[in-house]
Amino acid sequence: MNRFKIWQNFLISTVLVVGIIFSLPNFFPTNPALQVASSNSSIFFDKSIKEEIEKLLKKNNVFVDKIENVDNALQITLQSVNDQLTARRLIADYSKGEFIIALNSVATTPNWLKDLGGKPLNLGLDLAGGVHFLLEVDTERYSTERLSSEGASLLEEFSKRGINSNYKSSSNEITLNFTSANDVTEAKNYLDQNNFSVSGSKYDLIQNGNSINLRYTSNYLAEIVDYAVDQNLVALRNRVNELGVSEPIVQREGKSRIVVELPGVQDSASAKKIIGKTANLEFRLEAKSNASFLRKDKFFYKNQPSSSAFLEKKIILSGDSVTNAQSSFDENGRPQVNISLDISGGRAMQEATKDNIGRRLGVLLIEEKTKTFFDENNEVLQESYVEKSIISNATIQDVLGTSFRITGLSNSYEASDLALLLRAGALAAPMKFVEEQTIGPTLGQENITKGLNSVIIGFILVFIFMLIRYRLFGIAANFALIFNLVLITAVMSLIGATLTLPGIAGIVLTVGMAVDANVLIFARISEEIRSNSEVQLAIKNGFSKAFGTIMDANITTLLVALILYAIGTGPIKGFAITLSIGIVTSIFTAILVTRGIVNIMYGYRKVERLNI
Repeated sequence: MNRFKIWQNFLISTVLVVGIIFSLPNFFPTNPALQVASSNSSIFFDKSIKEEIEKLLKKNNVFVDKIENVDNALQITLQSVNDQLTARRLIADYSKGEFIIALNSVATTPNWLKDLGGKPLNLGLDLAGGVHFLLEVDTERYSTERLSSEGASLLEEFSKRGINSNYKSSSNEITLNFTSANDVTEAKNYLDQNNFSVSGSKYDLIQNGNSINLRYTSNYLAEIVDYAVDQNLVALRNRVNELGVSEPIVQREGKSRIVVELPGVQDSASAKKIIGKTANLEFRLEAKSNASFLRKDKFFYKNQPSSSAFLEKKIILSGDSVTNAQSSFDENGRPQVNISLDISGGRAMQEATKDNIGRRLGVLLIEEKTKTFFDENNEVLQESYVEKSIISNATIQDVLGTSFRITGLSNSYEASDLALLLRAGALAAPMKFVEEQTIGPTLGQENITKGLNSVIIGFILVFIFMLIRYRLFGIAANFALIFNLVLITAVMSLIGATLTLPGIAGIVLTVGMAVDANVLIFARISEEIRSNSEVQLAIKNGFSKAFGTIMDANITTLLVALILYAIGTGPIKGFAITLSIGIVTSIFTAILVTRGIVNIMYGYRKVERLNI
């Protein structure tokens, strides 16, 4: 009667063995490490660079456990945190700020566990730290660049009408200069016809002799700044999603700042590289040889710094028109990026290319880069700069639409990075790092200790109570409780969930709920005994009759947990995810594991009397 079938016992055993295997990585410590990456995808960390860094660290008495190449980056495993900080400063000086250096930790999980897919839990910022960035949107430069592009477009329109002009732009104003009063009159007529001076539009128009000032209105200036920050916020969230980070925090702070927190991040160098890289694209026609210097700019090629070309100031479209981008190889095996544009971008590209077949179309890559240095006190010193370079300047063979490709990339890494940045969303405005921290485990160690102590103390008290109150049945419940904690740990490790301090609270709550399910079962068995039911029948009825009550109680709690996860943020999500997992595992252990142990105790022998 109280015996599981072979397949049932096999199922329970399999789940428990898998749970134990995937929870094991959490019992192996982590070692301090550095991840060193290049801000330039075309730079490879070959054997010579690796050996030079190794000699540098050895010369300065920094003990290296292992140094290896991981995805075109160096991962340096060290023996202590002091060695980690010293090595960071030495490598920064060696690279003259060109390398991206991030603090990290490397799990010591055995290879056989890694091969099986085993990995330790990611710990949140409040437990084991992570990466924290505070970025500021350069709204002034954004408005200046917008005005400069609009000024170039106006000059082109004036030129078509025979109006001689040039312009200067500042953060919120264009100054249009004309050669004669007649040019001023014609230009003003054009501006009036196109609603440049309509009240409530984006410009305030002021005429001053042979000059016309077009100034952004305060309302429109605030509007475009707000748009730029929101656009960058969305783009950063998409980039974080591309990195696959669990429970990230990407939120706006004030008028022009964005906070990015990546708890439990595993590849902090790559995260910093993708998030901190403020790349964008501009598509411009190559300037004609007789074009005025006021209407063209000189840029150097990215892969051939000694070569240059002149591109028109007018921007056909930018990276924010890109809807999709995928890296691939052309028919000759060279890297390329296949680009899809939105409707407006496709229309602009079509309009620009239909009358310019045979001319060259330049693709300008704009990157906001940062050189990082460290002083003798390990304080971070940063130098930001903008790099604009041509990555492609191909001849237009046909009218382009919403789909085309970019060639001229140096390698597949560069193509992949560019595709990721474009796919994740273009940044509307350049950004710079205001604050950059890698939060270590020191601050979170006290939280870890207290959290674990709360789980252990709660478990011991429950363990003792169940033994005293339910005797042998209490032993079965306690074993089920142990397996419940093992399964929670295994599931969270498998799905890459991040454990936070509120998450630990969710586990403690789960311990109580798991015991509650067993208490319901044992209470039913006790009622059956008091009604003079035979022992084996009492055990069977106790489990079957308690099943509905257990499911009702746990499902209602699970629904609440799912709602918390859906609408909550940060710590609330951390609590909700551990609670949800804990409810599912507690149902499994209470109904199947406890029943399996009780079956082993009582199902294979005759029992005359049962004390419960």
